[in-house]
Amino acid sequence: QPQPARDRLDQTLISATRHRRAAAVLFLDLDRFKSINDSLGHNVGDQLLKAAGERLAACIREGDTVARLGGDEFVVVLADMARTQDAAHLAKKVLGRLAQPFSIDVHNAGAEEFFITGSIGVSLYPGDGEDAETLLKNADVAMYRAKEHGGNNYQFFTPEMNARARKQLSMENALHGALDRNQFVLYYQPQVDLAGGGIVGVEALLRWKHPEQGLIAPAEFIPLLEETGLIVPVGEWVLREACAQATAWREAGLPPLRMAVNLSARQLRDGRFADTVAAALADTGMDPDGLELEITESLVMQQVEASLEALRRIHALGVHISMDDFGTGYSSLSHLKLLPIDAVKIDRSFVRDIPDDENDAAIVEAIIVLARTLRLNVIAEGVETEAQLAFLRALGCGAAQGFLFSRPVPAAELTERLRETWPR
Repeated sequence: QPQPARDRLDQTLISATRHRRAAAVLFLDLDRFKSINDSLGHNVGDQLLKAAGERLAACIREGDTVARLGGDEFVVVLADMARTQDAAHLAKKVLGRLAQPFSIDVHNAGAEEFFITGSIGVSLYPGDGEDAETLLKNADVAMYRAKEHGGNNYQFFTPEMNARARKQLSMENALHGALDRNQFVLYYQPQVDLAGGGIVGVEALLRWKHPEQGLIAPAEFIPLLEETGLIVPVGEWVLREACAQATAWREAGLPPLRMAVNLSARQLRDGRFADTVAAALADTGMDPDGLELEITESLVMQQVEASLEALRRIHALGVHISMDDFGTGYSSLSHLKLLPIDAVKIDRSFVRDIPDDENDAAIVEAIIVLARTLRLNVIAEGVETEAQLAFLRALGCGAAQGFLFSRPVPAAELTERLRETWPR
């Protein structure tokens, strides 16, 4: 419990001071726990939390402390520590134990296996703080840094993290009013047909015109939109803006382009999202056949059944669905064949080193062959060289996007390019 944990930490610090020994605080947050809790209910979530707590308790020595702070957060107090490596060793041990499958009874229907990871922040006494409150705060800051690294890792606190956390808080506060102040803008990156060479589609990419920092790339603020829930209203704005732009291009006499829009986990979990898509299409006059929603493997794999139902409703509208970052999310072929998808996008991490890297070349070829067998279109991301383009074209990849063709550009700039390519 929170107060006993703080009391034990206070006692540990008193003892460490008296005996001139070090101590450590490990702040643990379970990755993506909320999606399990939301989709399967609090009973399953509580079982998982209890099991995770038992595994944590099995990792520590007598005299150390483990406590749940609330939600899916735990704290471990490592007392009488001889060296810094002890904290790193414990963090690795905890992550290893958590990585083992959890067997949980789901609604009295029998045990199912769940996989969950954790993010751990570590603060050290006395270097990172001399009181419980400071050590807990700094371990929490380090934990968020571990989250930013993709989860399933640990990070030691550094003073630079506090400056970063303050900047993040400032950015989060500014984000809350960004939509109302019209600070968001869409850029568009062309998707090129590799057989004919023409532009066949565009991907809509969100940018934030920060009043002080200028144009901010999505990697810096999209995670904050997810955490705060702002991704839902902002995502709806992106969808409507992209549909309106596609309609404007069509009404300007330009040939139809497929408009690709990224879909977040929170949007997909919203049971009314299919209605949101339908309303956006109706209000902007866009043809559903011209819209393509991009999902990621990891997004779908978090909640396969719920995702499947939502995607089927969207697909029934006539909207196309593509799987982004293909090959990175560990989806099984049995899941892949069930999903109502029309295209796969080869992740840029596989494209980057082709054709020189034999492993990446083999993976790309396998994805293209698999997609062709499943009658799916293939789009390669991150194409930057003529050698990559030639390799993909030789394998029969359908389309590609990347800096070789164009960086993401504002609508006005792309409109001019489209007019030069396809005059009225």
